[in-house]
Amino acid sequence: MTNALTIERAATATAEPDAAARRRRRTARPPWEEPPTPVGQAAKGLTLTGMLAVILVPLWIIVVTSLSSPGAVNRAGGLVIWPDGVTIEAYREMLTDSTVRTALLVSLGITLVGTAVSMVVSVLCAYGLSRSRSFGHRFVLVLLIVTMFVNGGLIPTFLVVTGLGGYDQWWALILPGSVSVFNILVLRSFYSSTSADLIDAARIDGAGEWRTLWSIVLPTSRAVTAVIALFYAVGYWNSFFNVMLYMPTDSEKWPLQYVLYMYVNRGNGMPGSVNSGFGSTHAQTAPLSLQMAVVVLTLVPLLIVYPFVQKHFRTGVLTGAIKG
Repeated sequence: MTNALTIERAATATAEPDAAARRRRRTARPPWEEPPTPVGQAAKGLTLTGMLAVILVPLWIIVVTSLSSPGAVNRAGGLVIWPDGVTIEAYREMLTDSTVRTALLVSLGITLVGTAVSMVVSVLCAYGLSRSRSFGHRFVLVLLIVTMFVNGGLIPTFLVVTGLGGYDQWWALILPGSVSVFNILVLRSFYSSTSADLIDAARIDGAGEWRTLWSIVLPTSRAVTAVIALFYAVGYWNSFFNVMLYMPTDSEKWPLQYVLYMYVNRGNGMPGSVNSGFGSTHAQTAPLSLQMAVVVLTLVPLLIVYPFVQKHFRTGVLTGAIKG
C-alpha cells in the first residue's frame, strides 16, 4: 500500500511539470505580442523621441532662419537655433515679387489639373483591370507591370515629348508623369475585392459599367481614392525636374519648387528674382533668409491640406495593406 502511494505521488509530481510546460507552450506568444517591459518602453520612447527630433529640428531651423534678422544669421554662421531680432522682411520681399506669386499660382494649377487627370486615368484603368471578364485585361496588366522595371530612359522621353510639341508647353509638366503603375495596381487590388453581391445587385437594377463604377465602386473605396489622390498631389507639388527639361528659360511658367531650386543654386543670377532687391540691402544674409522663407511657403499648402485627408489617409493605407 505504501509503495503504491509513493508511486502515485511520484507520477503526479512528474505529470504536473509536464502539464505546466504544455500550458506554457500553448500560451507562448511572439515577442512582439508580449507585454512591454520597462526597459522596452524606455527604448521605444527614446527611439521615437530621436525620430521626432530628426524631423522637427530641421523644420525649426528653417522657420527660425526665415524670421531672423541679418545680424542674427551672421552671428550664427547660417545655423540659427533661436530667433534673435525677429523680422518678417524676407516674407514681405518674397510675397511682393512677381516671380514668386506667379510660381505659386502655377504650382497650384499644375497640382490641381495634374491630380485630376491622373486620378481619372488611374481610376478608369484600375477598374477595367479589376474586371476579370474585360477584354485583354491580362495583357494590359502585364504590359503595365513591365514598365515598372523597364522604361525608355530620359533621352527617348525627352525626344518624344518635344517631338509632340511639348517643349515650353504646360502639358509637358503634367502628362509625362500623369500615370503611376504602382497607384493603378493599388486601386486595382482594392476594386477587385469589392463585394460581388453589390455589383450583381447593380447589374440586376440595370446599371452599366459607368454607373457601377460611380455608384458602387468609388463610394466603397473613398479612403483608398483619397490616399492615391494625395500621393499624386504631393508628387505634382514637389516636381521640378520636368521644368528643367521642357521650360528652363520662361520664368513665367516656373512652379514654386523650381523657383526654390533657382534660389538655392543660382542665387542672385535668377531672372526676375527678388534676390536682386533684397540682396542689395542685406548682401550676405538675405539670400539665406529668403531661401528659408520660400521653403516655408512650399510647405504651407501641404500642411493646410493634410489635416483634411488625414482620416482617409490612415484608413486607406491600412485597408490597402490588408486587401493588397
